[in-house]
Amino acid sequence: MIVGLDMGGTHIDAVVIENGKILNIVKRSTDQKDQFNAIWETLQKLLIGYDKSKIKRINLSTTVSTNAIVEGKISAVGMIIQSGPGLPNDHLACGDENVFIDGYIDHRGKVVKDLDRQEIEQAISSFERRGIKNLAIITKFSTRNPNHEIAIRNMAKSHFSHITMGHTISGKLNFPRRVFTSYFNAAVYSTFKQFSQSIEKSLKKEGVDAPIYILKADGGTTNLDTATTKPVETILSGPAASFMGLNAMLSTQEDALLLDIGGTTTDIFFLAEGVPLFEPLGIEIASYKTVVRAIYSKSIGLGGDSAINIEDGQIRIGPKRHGNPYALGGPKPTPTDAMIVLGLTNIGDKGKARDAIKKLAFKLGLSVGMAATKIIQLMGCMIREEVHNILHYINNRPVYTIEALLHGPEIKPELIGIIGAPANALKPTLEEEFGLPCHLPSNFHVANAIGAALARPTTEITMQADTALGKLSVPEFGIYEKISKDFNLRQAKEKSLELLTKHITSTDALDEGLEPEIIEGSSFNMVKGFFTSGQNIRVRAQIKPGLIYKLWGDSND
Repeated sequence: MIVGLDMGGTHIDAVVIENGKILNIVKRSTDQKDQFNAIWETLQKLLIGYDKSKIKRINLSTTVSTNAIVEGKISAVGMIIQSGPGLPNDHLACGDENVFIDGYIDHRGKVVKDLDRQEIEQAISSFERRGIKNLAIITKFSTRNPNHEIAIRNMAKSHFSHITMGHTISGKLNFPRRVFTSYFNAAVYSTFKQFSQSIEKSLKKEGVDAPIYILKADGGTTNLDTATTKPVETILSGPAASFMGLNAMLSTQEDALLLDIGGTTTDIFFLAEGVPLFEPLGIEIASYKTVVRAIYSKSIGLGGDSAINIEDGQIRIGPKRHGNPYALGGPKPTPTDAMIVLGLTNIGDKGKARDAIKKLAFKLGLSVGMAATKIIQLMGCMIREEVHNILHYINNRPVYTIEALLHGPEIKPELIGIIGAPANALKPTLEEEFGLPCHLPSNFHVANAIGAALARPTTEITMQADTALGKLSVPEFGIYEKISKDFNLRQAKEKSLELLTKHITSTDALDEGLEPEIIEGSSFNMVKGFFTSGQNIRVRAQIKPGLIYKLWGDSND
C-alpha cells in the first residue's frame, strides 16, 4: 500500500492506494497552528481498518515552502559570496546581509587566490550581531572544487542553526542561479524542518513505520531527510502534485491542456504528445532565477473563491481572495456563489449566495441568474485568454520536455484535463470557450494526493571530468575524486549511470521502471601549446519523473 498526502494551505487530502486501486480517501481542513494534530487526525481516519504494516511508503506534497515565501514567513539569511574577478556583483545581493569575500577558484577547480580568514570572521560576527541564524555560502566554481565553501562552513558551523553550501544544491555552472537557490534554501529551512518533524511525530503516533518521501517541483520524489536538507526543491510541490494526479488519471498521446482550478488560483500545464513540458534551467521564485528544475506551469489569480467587484460597469474577478465565498460566511461575492445560484454546486447557504450575486446584478442592470451566468462565462474566458498568451510564448521559443528538446510543430491542445473543486461546474463553459472536450476524472477532488502517491523518485546529476588535472566531480552526490589521463566520455557515461543505479537501490523506494538515462554528454580537447593536454568531459544524467503506475478503471470523464 502507498499513502499519498497533499498538505495544502486550506485542506489536507489523503488517499491509500494498493496495486492501482484507491482503497480510501479523506479530505479535511488544515490547521496551520497545529500541524501535528491535523496530520495525525487525517492519518487516523484514513488508515482505520487497514493493516499499517503493509504500507510501503508515504508520499507527500506540500505548499509549506511556497507559502513561507509568498507570506514572507522565511528566516533571515546571511550570504557569504565569493564571485571572483569579473562583472559587478551587486545583483547577487539577495540575502538579509550580503558579504562579498576575496579569493578565487578558477573554472577548472584550481585555487588562484586563497581565502582571507579575517574577512570571514568579520562576516560571521556581523551576522551574529543581527541575530541571523541561517547562512548560505556560495563560491563561483565550487562545483569544480568545493574546498573554499567547506572551509568557510567549518569556520562558521558553531555559530549558525543551518548552513547551505552552493555546491550541494546543484552541479550546474550557472553561478547567479546557484546564489539565489542557496538563499531560498536557507530561508525556508527552519519552516520545512518544523513541518518534517510534525510529519514524523504524527506517523509515529499512528504506528506507521514506512519511509517518507516528498514531492519535488519536477514531479518526482525525494526522501524526507534529503528534502529537509534541500527544502528549496519542494517549492511548487503542490502544482507538481496536481500535474501528476491529472497524468495518473488521463491517458493521452496528444497535445493537451491541463488545468487545476482551485479556490485561489488556477494552475496551467501542457502536454506535448503526451509528455509534460519542463523548465530545464530552473524556475523563477519571487523574480529570482534558480536551478530548481520543474514541470512547466503557470499560476493565475483566479479561482472559485476569488473576490468579485464591479469596476466601470464591468465584472472584475480576482486576483485576490478575501476569504470564503459569501455563502460560506465570507465577506465578498465569488464565482462559487454564482455556481451555487445556478445549481452547479450544492454547498453553503443558497440564500446568502443569491444575496451576494443580487448586489452585483443590480449594479449591472441584470437579473440574478443572468449575472451569475455572466460571471461563470467570464471566468472561462479569462482562463482561455491566459492559455492563449502562454501558448503564444512557449510556441515562440525552444520547448523542452522531460524527454528532450522538441523541434517539432507548435503545441496545439486537442483536449483538456481539469481538476479542482470548481472543475465540474466549469466543465461546460470551458468546452464552449475552447471548443475542445474536457475530461474530468473521477476522484478529481483529491487529485493532488493521488499524484503525490504515484510519483516516482527522481534525481539529476552533473559530472565534470578534467583529465589534464586528473579530477572528476559529481557535486549532487558529494563526489570529488582523482581519475587517470585515459578517462573518456564513454567511461563518464557508464559511471554516471552506475551512480544513479546505486542511488535507486539506496532509496528503498518502489523502483519498478526507474531507468537512469544520459540526457547530455560532451568531450572537448584542451590544448596547451601545440599539443592536446587532456579532455574536458561533461555528462548530465537523470532518473526522469514518471508514475509508478496509472490508476485502474478511470474513464477520464
